[in-house]
Amino acid sequence: MVCKKSHLKELSKAVFLIVLYSTLGLCPAEAAEKDQKLESMSTTIRDQTGVAVTIYNVNLGLVKDVREVDLAEGMSELRFMDVASEIMPASVFIKSLKDSGSLSVLEQNYEYDLLNAQKLLDKYVGRNVKLYSMNPYTERETTVEATVLSNNAGPIFRIGDDITYGHPGRIIFPGVPDDLIAQPTLVWLLDNSLSSVQTVEASYLTNGINWEADYVVTLDENDEKSDIAGWVTINNRSGTTYKDAQLKLVAGDVSRVKDQIDRDRMVYAEAARMAKDQFKEDEFFEYHLYTLQRPSTIKNNQTKQIRLLQANSVPVMKELVFHGAQHYFRNKITSGMTGQKVAVYIEIANKKESGLGMPLPKGTVKVYKHDKEGSLQFVGENRIDHTPKDEKIRIKLGDAFDVVGNRKQMSWEKMARDTYETSFEIELRNHKQEDVNIKVIEPIPGDWEMIDSSHNYTKTEAFTAEFNVLVPKDEEVKIAYKVLVRY
Repeated sequence: MVCKKSHLKELSKAVFLIVLYSTLGLCPAEAAEKDQKLESMSTTIRDQTGVAVTIYNVNLGLVKDVREVDLAEGMSELRFMDVASEIMPASVFIKSLKDSGSLSVLEQNYEYDLLNAQKLLDKYVGRNVKLYSMNPYTERETTVEATVLSNNAGPIFRIGDDITYGHPGRIIFPGVPDDLIAQPTLVWLLDNSLSSVQTVEASYLTNGINWEADYVVTLDENDEKSDIAGWVTINNRSGTTYKDAQLKLVAGDVSRVKDQIDRDRMVYAEAARMAKDQFKEDEFFEYHLYTLQRPSTIKNNQTKQIRLLQANSVPVMKELVFHGAQHYFRNKITSGMTGQKVAVYIEIANKKESGLGMPLPKGTVKVYKHDKEGSLQFVGENRIDHTPKDEKIRIKLGDAFDVVGNRKQMSWEKMARDTYETSFEIELRNHKQEDVNIKVIEPIPGDWEMIDSSHNYTKTEAFTAEFNVLVPKDEEVKIAYKVLVRY
């Protein structure tokens, strides 16, 4: 339709509205008439027919909220309520699930000027309110008209010709200003061509929702087998509840730019074999996504745990490790290094034949063991990173109580400007009631050569010599070696 010049001269709208209505093919007169008849409607969670939540372990969630809305044909305003208060406005998108071409978004806003006592008083500065107060003698409530003069560090009122503050009565407001809302609301200016009820999907990213994995490992009597239970812990502080949500969890190091993710570049990953009837896992791209096979309600300000996996009789290898340090080899040490700790580790192979063999999201591993009376006792915890299948989980539980080590530098000589010869004696003592194997790791710097050694060793890396030593119960074993080091 072509607009007449006479109409254009009479147009009093802002420039952006001229462009807007011209895009819609409306003359200014028609646009003005249409604008006067603009309908506004609200939709709440009562209209919701489905919601899907994808949670990333970087304190981020993707929400897809599906609702049935009876929109007027043509232009109208839709107030979309009951959304997350931690929403990222730049990520908001709405579309029709019935007919993608029937709904056009002309403008979208996120309103978060929320109603509270302070803001309500601010809005009524210069306006009249009623003050109710109780007479302590007659026990009757009296009412006075007052004008709010200010609300800086407390309200100041004019009552008749008097100015007062700290009034003990209740304040009664005649109404709520239009620019104050009870909850965060998305507002769209839409152009709808569908005559029937629309089914719309609003999607957005929100901060304030996160998940992580928690694992419980229970060791057997000989520390050779373990039962492993995995749990998903979801923490929702996003500002809204997701009722009967389709839940997906993305595990992986998702990059965020200035705490935002471009929704057009977002990739998902479907996760591998999880606990039966709970999570389904398929891999995709460089992440893993775990899909819960049933709806779940995630309440606001709630911490929820859902079972992720269960595996029994998983083989475990326990290791006692005695670590050295590179600076031991660089200088002459005048005193012995006594009371050095022997670290305790357990190692679990994430393999199918071990009862696992699935991608394990990063999280905290807590390890327990039954004592001689059968009571379960806590023995240590640590964090693990994302662990693919067929890789190993290595957990440091602490330091051994009954196994100790000492180290002495027996000689140190500078052979040349860049060459040193040094020798060490390592004492390992076992006060336990059974024999133990101790792995001694010596991080020797530079270009080194073992001149002499009392025990066999393995050069596991360029700068590492490793001894595996059996120490019988209630006995001491000494390791002596001499090494030539060039820097």
